[in-house]
Amino acid sequence: MKTRLSFPLSILCSALLSTGLTACSSQGSSTPQAAGSALTTEQLARQIAQQRIIVDTHIDVPYRLHKDWEDVSQATDRGEFDYPRARAGGLNAPFMSIYIPASYERTGGGYQLANQLIDGMEALVGRAPARFAMAYNTDDVLQQFGSEKISLALGMENGTPIGGDLANLRHFYQRGIRYITLAHSESNHISDSSYDLRRRWQGLSPFGKELVVAMNNIGMMIDISHVSDDAFYQVVSLSKVPVIASHSSLRSYTPGFERNMDDDMLRALAKNGGVVQINFGSSFVTAMANQYGALRKAAAKRANVADDDAFEIAFRKKNPYPFATLDTVLDHIDHVVKLIGIDYVGIGSDYDGVGDSLPVGLKDVASYPNLIQGLLERGYSENDIDKILSGNLLRVWREVEAYAATQKVNTNTAAQ
Repeated sequence: MKTRLSFPLSILCSALLSTGLTACSSQGSSTPQAAGSALTTEQLARQIAQQRIIVDTHIDVPYRLHKDWEDVSQATDRGEFDYPRARAGGLNAPFMSIYIPASYERTGGGYQLANQLIDGMEALVGRAPARFAMAYNTDDVLQQFGSEKISLALGMENGTPIGGDLANLRHFYQRGIRYITLAHSESNHISDSSYDLRRRWQGLSPFGKELVVAMNNIGMMIDISHVSDDAFYQVVSLSKVPVIASHSSLRSYTPGFERNMDDDMLRALAKNGGVVQINFGSSFVTAMANQYGALRKAAAKRANVADDDAFEIAFRKKNPYPFATLDTVLDHIDHVVKLIGIDYVGIGSDYDGVGDSLPVGLKDVASYPNLIQGLLERGYSENDIDKILSGNLLRVWREVEAYAATQKVNTNTAAQ
C-alpha cells in the first residue's frame, strides 16, 4: 500500500513565517504590497520568484565544472547557472545532476566519477559557504529558505555507479544523493533506456527491480526520465511511494519520442502520486526542434562528411535552429494540469545539459520570473504556482522520506 502524505501550503507558509517573510496568508499564498499600490504582472512575477521556494530538479552544473572549471559563486560568461543569475531568478533549491555518461557502463569508472562530481559540489559549498549549502532532506530546504544561500540537493543521472551492489546505493545516499535516474542514453545493468533499441531487459533487470525496493526503503526518489516505457510501468507497479520524472516533457508534442511521457503514462504517474518535472530544452517541447538533429545528421550523410561541431555550425547558419518559446513550455504545463491536475507537475529545466537549445524567454536560471509571469497570464493562482515551483516535488520527497522512516522503525522493532 502506498504511503500518501499531503504537503500543504501551510507547511511552506510556516517556513516562510519562521524566516521573517510574510508571503503567505491563513488562506494560502498572497503577495504583500504597499497599500493602494497595484503591481504589474511582471512585477508580481518577480516578487513571487523572490518569495517562494523554487525547486528545479535537473541542472547539470557538476559535469559542466568537471569538464571546464569556473567559479559559479561569481558571475560567469559560460553556462546557464551561476549564483548571481540564480539569485536574480529566485532559484534557491536546485538539484545538481551527478551525470554519468552511458559509456561508463562499458568502460567502468562511473563510481569514481560520481564521487568526484559530489566532491565538486561539496567543494563549492566549502569555497562559498555564505552562498551555497548542501540540502540532504526537505527540512534542510525549508530551514535554509529565506537566507541568501542556495540549497544544493543532489540527484544521480544514470545508475551505472551502483554497479549491482546495494552497498553502493547506501554509500551514495550517505553522500547526499536523493534521486537516481535509473538509466541514461543506453540500457545499463538496471534498466532499458528509451533511446536504446536493444531492449535487453524488457524493462527493468532483476537487479533493477531489487533496486526499486531498496531505494524506497532507504528514502531515495526514483527518477523515470530516460527509461523505456516498459521500465516506467514496472517501476510504478513496484514502488510503494511516488516517483518523479526529473526532466521530461510530453510526447503529445513530440510524437514518437519515447524519452518524453505520453498521456497514459501521465495518468499512471498521477495514480502513483508522482510528478513530472518539465524539461525546457526545445527538442523536448516541439516536434520541429526534436527532428532537427536527425535532419542535420541526414544532411551530413548526404554530403559524406562528419557530423561534427564544424558541420553543425555551418548547418545552423543555413538552417536556423527552431527554438521553442516560453509559451511552448507553458503549453506542456497546461497539458499536464488539464489531463491529471495541478498536483503532478513541476520544473526540471535541464539547464547546462541541453546545449544551445533553450527556448526564447528561458535561456538561463535568471528566467524563472518569465515562467511565473506566463503562468499568471494564463490564469494560474499563486497557490497553483507554488505547487509548480516546489510544492509538488517537496510533497513527493517528503513522502519518500516518511516511508523510509517507517521501514527503519519496522526493522528496529523486528530486531528487538
